[in-house]
Parts: sequence; C-alpha cells; structure tokens
Amino acid sequence: MDPVLVTDDGDGVTTVTLDRPDALNALNREMVDALRESLEAIRRDRSCRVVVLTGNGRGFCAGLDLNGYGDDDLVDRDGVMVRGFDRQRELAELSLRLHELPQPVIAAVNGPAAGGGLALVCAADIRIAAAGAVFAVGFIRAGFSACDLGVSWLLPRIVGAGRAQELMLTGRRFDAAEALAGGLLARVVDPADLAGSVRETVAQILANPPLSVELTKVGVHTALETPSFRAAVEFENRQQMVPAMTEDRREATAAFLEHRAPRYRRR
Repeated sequence: MDPVLVTDDGDGVTTVTLDRPDALNALNREMVDALRESLEAIRRDRSCRVVVLTGNGRGFCAGLDLNGYGDDDLVDRDGVMVRGFDRQRELAELSLRLHELPQPVIAAVNGPAAGGGLALVCAADIRIAAAGAVFAVGFIRAGFSACDLGVSWLLPRIVGAGRAQELMLTGRRFDAAEALAGGLLARVVDPADLAGSVRETVAQILANPPLSVELTKVGVHTALETPSFRAAVEFENRQQMVPAMTEDRREATAAFLEHRAPRYRRR
C-alpha cells in the first residue's frame, strides 16, 4: 500500500496523510520518497491553496523507523558514511519542502509526534493537535544530536531559545497542553473535534485572496531571517504592492463592502 495518501478535498484543499499506522507512521525510505514526491507535486499545483498534513491511525509520526530504513542495498553499494549522509539529506529535505511550499501547511497532529515527526510539525505553518498528542525531540535519545531535520532552527523560533534548549537537551516527552502553553500549537481539541477544527481554520484562510496568503507566508519567513526591523519594513512596503495591483484585491474589497463571499481567481 502507498505509505502516503494524497487527497484532493475540493475548494483548493489537499490532505496529505502518512499511512503506516502499524509503525506509528515512522519514516522509512519508501515513505520519505513518496512524501518528497507528493510535496513537489503540490508545490506545482496552482489549484491547491491549503495543505493539511496528518497521520493515519493513533500516531502522527514516530520519527525515523529504527527497525530499518529500507536502504540496505544502497549502503552496500555506497558504504555506510556516504549512504548515511545521503539518507540524512533525504530526510532533511522533507522539512525544507514543507517550510518552502507556497501554500500554508496545517499540521493536524492526531497522536504522537517524535523525532522526525516533531520536525514535520515544526515545519508546518499552523499546528492543531488532539488532546492526547505527545511530542519529543527524540533524536538525542536514539544516540544522535538533537539538532536534526531543521529542528535547531525551527523550534527556537517557535517556542523560544530557552524552552527549545531544555526540550532538545533532555529529549523528554511533553504533552499537548504543554505544547500549547509553550506556543508550539495554535489549538488543542478533543480528538473527535480535530478534523472540524482544521476545517474551520482552512475556511478562514480560503476567505483571503490566494496571492495574499502566499505572500504572507513568504513575508513571515523572510522577516524571521531579516536582521533589522527597518529592512523588514522595506521588504513589506514592496511586497504590499504586488497584491494591491491584483483583481483579487479589488474583489476582496468589493465583497467586504457588499457583505458577500468573495470569488477569487488568483489574478
């Protein structure tokens, strides 16, 4: 069976479901390849406006599958060091692709998210979790550095450097309530309400012009890497002029004044 299910939910929404439930959706070679290809196809899909990332079964993603990644043939061919580095880059590419998608990504965290699973959660733009979800950096407890798959860059920016250091140095598990309090999550809901809460957020995003949403995501990420306030404001000034000249901007204004739903065309 396909380890990654991609579903077109209509209205510009694509759901990506990690589908190895018996292994808590742990990452192996097959899943990583499928997820990487799926994210590339989504990036090119101009009809897709929002991406929902979730897991099948009781887990979101348990991280790297320590029972076997499934690339022994490549280890034999290339050697442990060379293949290990290639594998590392394959895994890290997932965080980069999620982070750099033009569409906003909502992580619907249905269960445990550890190691690489936590990295995928961090690489999303909005994170909503079921009350029973638990989290852990994980890498350090498996004998690796806690700095992996972009977590050393993403997690401190989301929860703050001090809190990130504690979570990364201990590798301890923390629950959804703590993740919410620390700023990792936007909301925590009952498991039965997770899908509905995600749909509500999706609807709020879709009510905004497509290009405005894309540029907002890019703008926030750019501001996080901009060293000065003045430089960030100068970038914003120029960025504002792009959506201001679109038909969708005029439609958004008209819909607001006429008290009706907007009809966007991404032009």
